Amino acid sequence: MAHEQQFHLGNLVAPEGSRKERIRRGRGTGSGLGKTAGRGGKGQTARSGKGRPRGFEGGQSPLVRRLPKFGFNSPNKVYFDVINVNALDSHFQNGETVTVTQLVEKGLVKSEKALVKVLGEGNLTKKLTVKAHRFSKSAIQKINQAGGQIEEIKQEEQLEPQK
Repeated sequence: MAHEQQFHLGNLVAPEGSRKERIRRGRGTGSGLGKTAGRGGKGQTARSGKGRPRGFEGGQSPLVRRLPKFGFNSPNKVYFDVINVNALDSHFQNGETVTVTQLVEKGLVKSEKALVKVLGEGNLTKKLTVKAHRFSKSAIQKINQAGGQIEEIKQEEQLEPQK
């Protein structure tokens, strides 16, 4: 009866070809990586240690320092999702009340937490009651001309800067 060999930590062997010998640099010119050991010529890059910082241009003033600085992001800016009166006209029926929740359901505004501003581009032919956080003067005029009403949502705690 043939005796099956059991595996133990003492008799584990890696399969043939699965292990590669590490490259031994600088061990004579016949090895192919002798003399300079794959580091090229002389100078800073041939030495051991950290090397050069990112963006280093050989002592020339780096690009990142040559370009002018610009821009500013205000931490207090308030962002509004804008919607025009012509979008309200095409998505709502006559006599309906337009809320932020309905605008989200119809895909006109991204989130219920968003602050909504109604702008006056286009025409409004339907009588709508529109509830939003802000209105432009032309939007107020067009909603009132169509016989509708505006209701400004006052939520001071919601007027925090949004990212």
